[in-house]
Amino acid sequence: MQNETALRLPQQRSTLSPESPESPESPESQEPPEAPPETSPDPSAAPAAKAAPRREHRFDVDLMRLLCSATIMLGHVGAQFIQATGNDPDNGAGAYWAGHVAEAVNPFAVPMYFAIAGWAVLVGAPPRDGARMWQRVVRNTVPLFAWTAIYLVWAWLRDRNERPMTELAVDSLFGSVQPAYHLWFMYNYIPIIVLLAFAMLIKAGQRPWRLGAALLGIAVLPSVMTTITEVTDVRTPTVAWGFGTYSLVYAVGGALLFALPAGTARRRRLLLALLPLTVLGALWYNTQIHYVVPNAHLFVAAMAICVLLLISRVRIPERRRPLVQKLAGAALGAYLVHVLFVEEIVGRLVSPDLSGLQAGLLLVAMVGAVMALSFATSLLWGRLKLRTWLG
Repeated sequence: MQNETALRLPQQRSTLSPESPESPESPESQEPPEAPPETSPDPSAAPAAKAAPRREHRFDVDLMRLLCSATIMLGHVGAQFIQATGNDPDNGAGAYWAGHVAEAVNPFAVPMYFAIAGWAVLVGAPPRDGARMWQRVVRNTVPLFAWTAIYLVWAWLRDRNERPMTELAVDSLFGSVQPAYHLWFMYNYIPIIVLLAFAMLIKAGQRPWRLGAALLGIAVLPSVMTTITEVTDVRTPTVAWGFGTYSLVYAVGGALLFALPAGTARRRRLLLALLPLTVLGALWYNTQIHYVVPNAHLFVAAMAICVLLLISRVRIPERRRPLVQKLAGAALGAYLVHVLFVEEIVGRLVSPDLSGLQAGLLLVAMVGAVMALSFATSLLWGRLKLRTWLG
């Protein structure tokens, strides 16, 4: 990837019609939703004996990771404009429509993270054994909980936690909590990559018992917590670990589409014509039916397919590849940190009294500022060798 509120944030989409954990993101990165998974095999995963043929590095997938992270930031900035109006155009049409236009571009990003995850595990960098798969799980789980702790401490220092921090910390072991709401999709992303890796290793003739035990634990955990509540009358946290049908379909379908050879999707004009229609569909749904459009909606699926086929196998010029790869490596970290900047900067400057032109210009400026600060911060801790902890 639940609680329903009058105004929900953009990453909160779900198969249940609003998303459960949320509830990618987006996202990605990243990646996040490791979020968004690596596009080339981990050097440590090479076989001990003879080296396998070197896999192609997919710079187009790097570009997609970068695009997803940036697009989710756009949606979250837009959400601040919508919140300023209480999701009511009568309270400020300029801010309302600026926010919703930004949100209408955003829905494909979190499903795309699942698509990239499926491609990475099934095609791009399949796990060679259970131990190496656990390394991937750790690379995702450590930043998840590290950033949850950072957001809880930050909100505590700002006196924004609505419940005791210790209570929120316990709940975060089972699902995303405020203010780390954007981490919801990691509770879906990690089980999906574990499940796909489990199947791949069985197919390869291995016996990944630990991965199987982890999946079994995820499967029975909700009923265990419910039973504890029924027997003891003690409130237990809501469990968000797991995934819906839509996220698994995006993962497997994404693996199929990303693996298509170059030149398969030739009808780019058709895709370019269809993509704006999916954006308009999302805009209509968000403003006329329910905010926000679920990840499992037809508009979102069509948008994700269009973007995937347009970006997949696109050729990145040689001189641009180092920059794309560097920024893609920072995309997850940028996704993880960006909500700090969204709430501390954008939330202070947005007003429902903005005219349409003012709202549009401020939106563009705020998106640029949030992206620049987020990627710069992520690149900085990358240089400090903190990726293991901070993503």
